[in-house]
Amino acid sequence: MAILMALQQRQETAQSLADKLEVSRRTVLRDMQSLSEIGVPLYAISGPAGGYRLMEGYSLPPLQLDAQEALAVLFALRATTKLADSPFNRARWTAIDKLRAAMPARTLTEIEPLLRQVELEVPERKTAAPLLAALIGHAAAGDWIRAWYRSERRRGELTLRPQRVYAAHGFWYCEAYSAEHGEVRTFRADRFESAAVVDAPQMAVEPKGASSADDERDGRQASGEEAADVRIVARLTYRGALVVEQDVHVGELVKQLTDETWELDFECPASEWHWAVRLFFTLGMDAEVLEPESLRRELYLMSNQLAGVYRPTGGEGTDD
Repeated sequence: MAILMALQQRQETAQSLADKLEVSRRTVLRDMQSLSEIGVPLYAISGPAGGYRLMEGYSLPPLQLDAQEALAVLFALRATTKLADSPFNRARWTAIDKLRAAMPARTLTEIEPLLRQVELEVPERKTAAPLLAALIGHAAAGDWIRAWYRSERRRGELTLRPQRVYAAHGFWYCEAYSAEHGEVRTFRADRFESAAVVDAPQMAVEPKGASSADDERDGRQASGEEAADVRIVARLTYRGALVVEQDVHVGELVKQLTDETWELDFECPASEWHWAVRLFFTLGMDAEVLEPESLRRELYLMSNQLAGVYRPTGGEGTDD
């Protein structure tokens, strides 16, 4: 294909093609023979100004994608344009333009109405991740890095081995093994301030007194206590269901009961208890926990604390 694209532009010698493609002259000659055998109209001109040419009028056919394939590719590319930052910001736009230019007009006419009606929802974020491309490179290379990282509560240095970089809910995340914590944790890519390659540590030991199982994985916190899983059952409003469905762990467990009521029923690991409390407190009137009673009690106490913060002063509007 590289040879064909080159010959569509200009006459080439076997040696010039070998130099451009970084292969041997013998390889080019063998490929020329293969192209001839499958019917590509090549011819050679001898002499100092000679070389290989394509017969006049021959060109590569347009990109052979059917409507569904074209829809899938453009749909995926359009979704990436909604991310606030990306290691391929420019490439995603130029790729869309090239695909549109290469597709037959009939295919474009067929898929344009579909593209206007189907969309991958990505929350709009204005947060940039300057080290995103570097993190992807470190994950691919299996590097250990020493990084300055800013979490919600503190800022410090960590020794990490990035394993995976992914986008979710409009943010980029880096899943990495932390030498300081002795486990895999998930970090927001936009919170990395620096990252430098270092030698692998001799051993990864979890520091004494560490109680957090994952201080960045979707905002969850662990209790640090050994306990059994807890079954949580809650009723949700339409708005509450939309919020919970975005959670990567329990979103798929939301079930619709009636036109106005949804239910979430799941086994909550003891290490995720604080996350569950925070989730249902944040949902407010859009969720009602049916069980366990211990969760209802915690939410009741937190609600009373919040009511105290907003208690009207001066006796106006109070109701005992």
